[in-house]
Amino acid sequence: MSFSALGLRPDLLRAVARQGYTDPTPVQREAIPLVLEGRDLLAGAQTGTGKTAAFVLPMLQRLADSSTRDRRIRALVLTPTRELAIQVEESVRVYSGGQARSTAIYGGVGFGGQVGALRRGAEIVVATPGRLLDHARQGTIDLRSVEILVLDEADRMLDMGFIRDIRQVLALLPDRRQNLLFSATFSREIRSLAEGLLDRPASVQVTPENTAVELVAQVVHPVDRERKRELLTHLVRTRQIDQALVFTRTKHGANKLVEQLNRDGIAAAAIHGNKSQPQRVRALADLRAGRILLLVATEVAARGIDIEALPHVVNYELPMVPADYVHRIGRTGRAGVTGIAVSLVCVDEGPLLREIERLLKMPIEKVEIPGFEPNRAIRPQPIKLRSGQRGGMQNGGSAGHGRGHAAPTHRGAPAGSAGRNAGRGRAGRRPDRGPRRQERSSAPGSSIGNRGWSGMPGERRG
Repeated sequence: MSFSALGLRPDLLRAVARQGYTDPTPVQREAIPLVLEGRDLLAGAQTGTGKTAAFVLPMLQRLADSSTRDRRIRALVLTPTRELAIQVEESVRVYSGGQARSTAIYGGVGFGGQVGALRRGAEIVVATPGRLLDHARQGTIDLRSVEILVLDEADRMLDMGFIRDIRQVLALLPDRRQNLLFSATFSREIRSLAEGLLDRPASVQVTPENTAVELVAQVVHPVDRERKRELLTHLVRTRQIDQALVFTRTKHGANKLVEQLNRDGIAAAAIHGNKSQPQRVRALADLRAGRILLLVATEVAARGIDIEALPHVVNYELPMVPADYVHRIGRTGRAGVTGIAVSLVCVDEGPLLREIERLLKMPIEKVEIPGFEPNRAIRPQPIKLRSGQRGGMQNGGSAGHGRGHAAPTHRGAPAGSAGRNAGRGRAGRRPDRGPRRQERSSAPGSSIGNRGWSGMPGERRG
């Protein structure tokens, strides 16, 4: 099937062709006709599946079909991070040929420039929840004319504790609108949010829930905890790893690793919540231009990063939550290009690895690198995160608000009301004032017990 069979206007088809795309991805094939019909949509799609175009293209067409000359905001896209907001708004400009009046609203940058853009008139706003609410409280934005609402990466927004912010945004919108919800996974909270938000939605599921991207080859290199950086340097120097996005658990760990890599003569930069927006933009530009080989990132900071043809993702430290592993490795193996996910796993992380394999329903191949074989005499230690050193990023609200750091509910804890009846608080309803969800047991200062390397199938030397 070609894009022309989806019912898109000629100008949009030309814009797609200019980007070098000829055939739509599965999520685009299924979602675009449904959105063009005006249906509410619940879409399961991971990053790298073409989901942005799946809602941007039909959104542009629907707005063009009922074009107005006033300065009302007619479409609102909510994203969990500023990087994703920037990328989605860029897609709007690219596919509209610069004709759509759009702007991105996010924190970490000055308020005045965004106010000016809103006053000049923006038909489409792409925003992070916190900064959007800052504008609403200041009276610099009016959302009463929104016709289309998109929640992009809804699972990550809930994981980051944005459910109350989302509910407050919903209360500012008109009751009659089209709602599109995109999520990589469907937890109880997401399903509850969808039930309250969507009206007789169509459902699209193009990627099996909580599964790794098929185009990503995965390998684990067992190594002693104190030799991870040495092994990473070896893999880069021997060209076993080219350009890569490298994940650490904490901001402190990201900074320390970058310092060590630079001392080893490997060009690297860090991206995390303590970095300013210009610093993050520069680091991404340096990676894309080949000026650095490794971009070291924390979990939340990397969410929404889209690096075309990224060959490698490296889990320098495994995530504390298995589903985050899937999000991480989804940074490579995108748009039909294969990628490799490399995990450097020490004895402390054995239980984390087993949980990931249980989620994937498959073992990950273990390959010991000669000269870096782990010392079997080393005993596992609890994994501790320093207080204040979680790897998160604020969503972009004003300084001091502290948004974006609420941890998700501990696995197995009651889901509570996180997302219950969220959309039923449409125009006029009072948003929830209840407490945020409980923090995980992996919050700062907590630990996870370990039992060593026993029970790890598939290990071999290579």
